[in-house]
Amino acid sequence: MGDVDTDLIDIKGMEDANLSAFLRKNAISLTISEAKKIVELIGRNPSLTELHMFNIQWSEHSSYKSSRHILKMLPTKSSNVILGPIEDSGIVELGYIDGERYGIVVSHESHNHPSQVVPYEGAATGVGGIIRDVLCMGAKVIATADPLRFGNPYGENKNKARYIANEVINGIAGYGNAVGIPNLAGDIYFNESFDDNCLVNVVCLGILKEKDIIHSYAPKNAEGYDIIIVGKPTDNSGFGGAAFASLILDEEAKENNRGAVQVPDPFLKNVLIRATYKVFEEAKKKKIALGFKDMGAGGIMCSTSELCSDADYGAEINLDKVHVSMKNLLPFVILCSETQERFTWISPKEFTPTLLRIYNEDFALSTIAENARATVIGNVTKKQDYVVKHQGKVVCNVPIKAVTNGISYERQLKKPIRDFKEPQLKEPLNHDNYNNYYSYNKIALKILSHPNVASKQKCYKHYDRNVMGNTIIESGFADAGLIRAMPNSKYGIALSVDSNPRYCRINPYLGAVNAVAESMRNVAAIGAVPSALTDCLNYGNPEKPEQFYDFAEGVRGIKDAAENIYLRGTKEPVPVISGNVSLYNESSKGKAIDPSPVIACIGVMRDYEKAITIKIKKANSLLFLAGKRKDELGGSIYYEINKELGKNAPLIDFEEQRNIIYAVIECIENGLLLSCHDISDGGLLTAIAEMILGGNADGIIGAEIDLCFSNLRDDKTLFSESPGFVFEAEEKNTGKIKAVFKKYNLEITSLGITSANGFLLIKNKDKKIIDLPINKLREAWTSGFPDAIK
Repeated sequence: MGDVDTDLIDIKGMEDANLSAFLRKNAISLTISEAKKIVELIGRNPSLTELHMFNIQWSEHSSYKSSRHILKMLPTKSSNVILGPIEDSGIVELGYIDGERYGIVVSHESHNHPSQVVPYEGAATGVGGIIRDVLCMGAKVIATADPLRFGNPYGENKNKARYIANEVINGIAGYGNAVGIPNLAGDIYFNESFDDNCLVNVVCLGILKEKDIIHSYAPKNAEGYDIIIVGKPTDNSGFGGAAFASLILDEEAKENNRGAVQVPDPFLKNVLIRATYKVFEEAKKKKIALGFKDMGAGGIMCSTSELCSDADYGAEINLDKVHVSMKNLLPFVILCSETQERFTWISPKEFTPTLLRIYNEDFALSTIAENARATVIGNVTKKQDYVVKHQGKVVCNVPIKAVTNGISYERQLKKPIRDFKEPQLKEPLNHDNYNNYYSYNKIALKILSHPNVASKQKCYKHYDRNVMGNTIIESGFADAGLIRAMPNSKYGIALSVDSNPRYCRINPYLGAVNAVAESMRNVAAIGAVPSALTDCLNYGNPEKPEQFYDFAEGVRGIKDAAENIYLRGTKEPVPVISGNVSLYNESSKGKAIDPSPVIACIGVMRDYEKAITIKIKKANSLLFLAGKRKDELGGSIYYEINKELGKNAPLIDFEEQRNIIYAVIECIENGLLLSCHDISDGGLLTAIAEMILGGNADGIIGAEIDLCFSNLRDDKTLFSESPGFVFEAEEKNTGKIKAVFKKYNLEITSLGITSANGFLLIKNKDKKIIDLPINKLREAWTSGFPDAIK
């Protein structure tokens, strides 16, 4: 093994107790056995720089050491996949435009721990990081989305939960709006399991021609190529961030953890993006192959080692050439800090002057942020070693594959005891008892005002949803957002994000299945065809067998749903093309979050002008139900407002889901539906009420509904969250719609009609159940979320 010119840490000679104390003192989270494994791997004691490097690379966040073997069960290949989850982003086919194959670039990440500690900066840098992941594939960045989970806003920690929610939303808006990327989709859930661990997941979309992909590894024949870093000067912010993201959060150590959170600069990012597009253009013009990578977890060390290792090269780095903003930084801090707004390029020497000129002169980065620039810091080597120099001395010299290969554990699994039961609730009173607390009218309004159901427009309006001018359907106006793929094309890209934590608490497998199915239903509800999935797997402590069992069950659920709902017209799985694992979402007191496999579905429309929203379009049209109502209220909002959880989470019949999704899409493509809404949180009642109100809550057309089709008790019919759709159609199209559904071996059920009377009227034959004016629906639905976070 290579030698270094600095002191070595005598791991071999230390007693375990002394070694443990040394690791703690130096903020190194490696276990004693992992520290000793480094000695075995490199054949000598490590330097302190090498020890910090392995600490980051062997963290759960970077190495996927617990999850890697479980993730192998996910389906990642289908005929529409251009690039699977092996680089910074996945790429799925959009279609052919003017003879060129275009791809949708997708990345899905989390920034959970940082957002719990410093919510504004944590959320903002989460957005910044995901944008870099997509940009570095050579793509034009076109949209982001943000699935969020916060603590109980009415619980014992309500002040902290509300503070974090507001700061996270402001952080996302403050960064995304300034950088100029529209926010297309997202969802928000509150419950007590997130009191100590909020979840801030982020999705980003980009677009490119297949032939223009830039890979996250050095190109062929790259020996001697320059290694160039671009962006903010390196400081100590975010040092140890990857390791921090792989630890249990300790409230008492909150102040000490603040240094592991990066500092955002969206204005610099805006210029960096535009400058990088210019580099793409010049490289294309000169037919230059480059390597390009986001500098995120592990900073310079991670990006440079992976760019070279993945192409079977080594790297030599000179830290004295790194532009910094602080004096006397230690070598491992320069190497591993996670200063934001930085990238790494691998460039042939003949193109390096052009690349430096674009960033340093044409776009003058230093005028945007002090000392920001592009700098050559090293070169690609044929010998596959990772060598780092500082002040003329070698501080790191190890085989590069030892740096990048990581480690792996086969964690124990143990099925936890889950003894949930169905509650025996009395049925609410009918509409005549409006003033009674337990009337159907009062229950309906309470469900609509629940923060997990209520309109999130107060959140969405913080975000710029129309910057760039390509947004077709904004978040909140339909079950999925929709954006025009590119000017002068009818292609649209739909995006939805989904996961219900209460379903996952009851049954982690079913919760994951439901998340996949709902995300696909949501893009289908606007008329888009599900094309790919991404996942962000947020779970507890993998060292606890019960919690790791939940993780494995969640992955199995995603696998089964993706493989059995199929890509349209095939028997191929809907591929999982990108994702992230976030573990150790557990407080120091041992409280873990509800299992949360957050799924994003990317849908494609060949003609975005055919897209529809949830809002009822006119009076005297017909409303239909697709999807049977079942006694499946486990995890429902109805049970939650009654302080119950239940047992019967919705079951998914894969064949039925597949058929219902593609029947709805075909109807929309043929112009047969006026509006459509997926049934999920709050059940049938919520779906109809939200269709009446529309995304802006300005709807004036009511509905008259008859539940005579159901054999269930009326509250179960209305509030069951069994999957399905409600859609609006003109009477003249009824026959055609039924014919489409019949082709898929399905029947639809007549619910009633839309009405100009300004009310939501629900009955079962002659029995009136709900009788609410639209203004009451509006008041409940629009007040629930603002009240929860004020």
